[in-house]
Amino acid sequence: MEAELDKTPRKRQVIFLAMLLFLWEADSEAIRYSIPEETESGYSVANLAKDLGLRVGELATRGARIHHKGSKQLLQLDVKTGSLLLQEKLDREVLCGATEPCILHFKLLLENPVQLFKVDVQLTDINDHSPEFLDREMILRIPESAQQGTVFPLKSAHDFDIGSNSVQNYAISPNSYFHVATHNRGDGRKYPELVLDKALDREEESELSLTLTALDGGAPPRSGTITVRIEVVDINDNAPEFLQSLYKVQVPENSPINSLVLIVSAKDLDAGTHGSVAYSLFQGDEVFQPFVIHEKSGEIRLQRALDFEATQHYIVEIAATDGGGLVGKCTVAIEVVDVNDNAPELTMSTLSSSIPENSPETVVAIFSVSDPDSGDNGRMVCSIENDLPFLLKPTFENFYTLVTEMPLDRESRAEYNITITVIDLGTPSLKTEHSINLLISDVNDNAPAFTQMSYRLLVHENNQPALHIGSVRATDRDSGTNAQITYSLLPTTDPHLPLASLVSINADNGQLFALRALDFEALQAFEFHVGAIDQGSPALSSQALVRVVVLDDNDNSPFVLYPMQNASVPCTELVPRAAEQGYLVTKVVAVDGDSGQNVVAVDGDSGQNAWLSYQLLKATEPGLFGVWAHNGEVRTARLLSERDAARHRLVVLVKDNGEPPLSASVTLHVLLVDGFSQPYLPLPEVAPERAQGDSLTVYLVIALASVSSLFLFSVLVFVVVRLCRRRRAVPLGVCSVPEGHFPGHLVDVSGTGTLSESYQYEVCLGGNSGTGEFKFLKPIFPNLLVQDAGREVKENSSCRNSFVFN
Repeated sequence: MEAELDKTPRKRQVIFLAMLLFLWEADSEAIRYSIPEETESGYSVANLAKDLGLRVGELATRGARIHHKGSKQLLQLDVKTGSLLLQEKLDREVLCGATEPCILHFKLLLENPVQLFKVDVQLTDINDHSPEFLDREMILRIPESAQQGTVFPLKSAHDFDIGSNSVQNYAISPNSYFHVATHNRGDGRKYPELVLDKALDREEESELSLTLTALDGGAPPRSGTITVRIEVVDINDNAPEFLQSLYKVQVPENSPINSLVLIVSAKDLDAGTHGSVAYSLFQGDEVFQPFVIHEKSGEIRLQRALDFEATQHYIVEIAATDGGGLVGKCTVAIEVVDVNDNAPELTMSTLSSSIPENSPETVVAIFSVSDPDSGDNGRMVCSIENDLPFLLKPTFENFYTLVTEMPLDRESRAEYNITITVIDLGTPSLKTEHSINLLISDVNDNAPAFTQMSYRLLVHENNQPALHIGSVRATDRDSGTNAQITYSLLPTTDPHLPLASLVSINADNGQLFALRALDFEALQAFEFHVGAIDQGSPALSSQALVRVVVLDDNDNSPFVLYPMQNASVPCTELVPRAAEQGYLVTKVVAVDGDSGQNVVAVDGDSGQNAWLSYQLLKATEPGLFGVWAHNGEVRTARLLSERDAARHRLVVLVKDNGEPPLSASVTLHVLLVDGFSQPYLPLPEVAPERAQGDSLTVYLVIALASVSSLFLFSVLVFVVVRLCRRRRAVPLGVCSVPEGHFPGHLVDVSGTGTLSESYQYEVCLGGNSGTGEFKFLKPIFPNLLVQDAGREVKENSSCRNSFVFN
């Protein structure tokens, strides 16, 4: 046990403090009161509040209570008046037995703050018990030769009262042979002896019957009687004598029944029946003696269990009687040795089942410990587990308070199961354990915490109003209302962001909703802060960043920048007949309105929505021209010949890669020229063809059904007129193209097939000018929006044989 105490410094400190407090308490005086036993219940012993100098109302506010050792409450405190009242009628003999004085020890406990006062109530004895003999009759065999003055021991009477109320005197009925002498024992009790006053004569009177009376000192006195029958026997010269007049022996209290306590021995010098000795037990201190003696052997054995806590000492008188009636007497002092047969007891005075977290040093419980054993068997050590944030503090005698060592955190641990262990120092030691279940109540000391510091939410444009676009979530380590979280949108620092009309949040679960349809082309992304606040007092809050990214949908068709389709005069591209295969005729430039960027061949939609592709949808002469799918360049697919028509109309389709794909078309006019000297004759307006060849179908139907002959005639007339006009224009020198090979670098300087840096000119003759005068229109830049690319120069010009650059 000592080794265990050395390993637990906290336990040694508690023992040390307890010893200091015990020494301090030893000198402190208790408030003493005295009342007679058998006082009726409800009797007011005293006014404690007045005697302690306390106000009457202070007893209730400080949680005053009476603490008594043991489970039975004998006194009660009226906290309203401060009076100490009897709970029930008290019997001194039951509570204290032969112990004098009979003092009941109480403590007045004040909980807030903790304070203890000693209170002693002494029960004074009243004469409520009469002396009693164990037997109704005793027999004495006295030889007739007994000399005057011979003393014969008599059995003592027992009285439960003490002091003057116990047995004070013995008397015997009047007779001419004996009187009774009353003597004091060492412990103050009285015992009788029969003294022979006159010689006996068996022949005159062989038997006498006397009454022995025991009187106590009460007023009036009480008495008890026993009949003493005296048989006169023949002469017996020697009385039995014990080897010792006083025997002392120690008996452990846990000795088994019928165990041997002591063997006494007496010898008689007489012979025969006068020399035989019979042992008997004279009744001693107690009415019910726990010992028995063997008549022949003198063995004293235990006939019922001993209890050190009830009786520590026994005085037993042994008589040895020979066959002639002579008696020898000895005294046996039996000391009951204490063994550790009682476990410590723990009595809880105050207990808190719940305390708030983050509180400073707080009293959890007030309790007392006791052990009825003696010596080390009754010395106790009180302890709790070392890994708990609690301390045991001795306060008064065997009282302890259990307090918190530091502020507790409910989020780390919400409940404690504290086991208080009380162990005595006996061998073997006994212990008692008492468990306390302590709940830690919540305090709002934790702010809500979002699961993410920032959230990224994706939403497609053109969404439905009130669409759920995502959620934010925060947790709170507190409990109850302290953990109930409310979400809200925090004011944005951007004055141009109409946050209140864009999104809303569900205050209960953090779900975010788009209030209206979003447009990627107007707003690609926006961010804001969301707040989370709990319902504690005071309330705690936190915030998180939310970024909403708008995803693009394919909701814009491609837009053709060049050639312009809304010009009053259609743009015509000139291609020399000497152009080689792959000659760059022009380049279709288109963008997608989703992006808002004027970038060649770029779709404003994100991802695949921004990929544009080009294809030749219709052509006057299929196979002559081709369109590059990725950059929109229109090039010759083969070498030109004289048989190819001079004018061509191409329909180019521009399509994005969205789902579903959107498209736009553009019509190109191409004029094949032999050289730049030929006049640039504008093409007559050609009615746009109906979709899917409706015009061709109508012509065919009409030609085949009704006017096939008229159609053939019209074609002939048209061909003749064209040939005549062409032949007539050559001799006049209206337009001429420089002889020799048409230099390709005039059209495409870079040779890369793009119009990013090359210049393209439209060459025309003025209507009233000579054959040697040219007019060059302004160059066409692929990356500029040209609205008047097909606009003709003024017909009347005064410059001849010169180049005019606009």
